[in-house]
Amino acid sequence: MSESYLNQSSFNQPAWRNALAGLQMLFVAFGALVLMPLITGLDPSVALFTAGIGTLLFQFITKQQVPIFLASSFVFIAPIAYSVQTWGVAAAMGSLFVTGLVYVLIAGIVAVRGAGFLHKLMPP
Repeated sequence: MSESYLNQSSFNQPAWRNALAGLQMLFVAFGALVLMPLITGLDPSVALFTAGIGTLLFQFITKQQVPIFLASSFVFIAPIAYSVQTWGVAAAMGSLFVTGLVYVLIAGIVAVRGAGFLHKLMPP
C-alpha cells in the first residue's frame, strides 16, 4: 500500500462517517476488552493496557500498512474460565503467556520456512 493511498482513503472521510466508524470501534472494544475479561474473571484494565501496547507494536512493526486493532479473543473464554476456577488467576496468566510464546515461535518458523510448514504440520 502506498503512502498516498493511505492519506486519500483513510483520512479524508466526512465527519459523520468517522463518527460512525468510531462508534463501531467503541462497541467492538467494549465487547473484547471489557466483557471478555469480566466473563473470565480477569481485570479489564489489564486487557485495555495490553491491547493498546499490542496495537501500537503491531502498527510500528507493519509500518501502519494494516488498519487493525488488537483485542481479547473470545476463542479462549472456556479454557481461561476453567483455568481461573481450577488453578487461579496466576496459572491462567502463565498459560496465556506460554500460548503467546507458542504463537511467536510458529510465526517465526513460518517466516523462515514459509506457510508450507503449517500444511505439513496440519494437512487440510
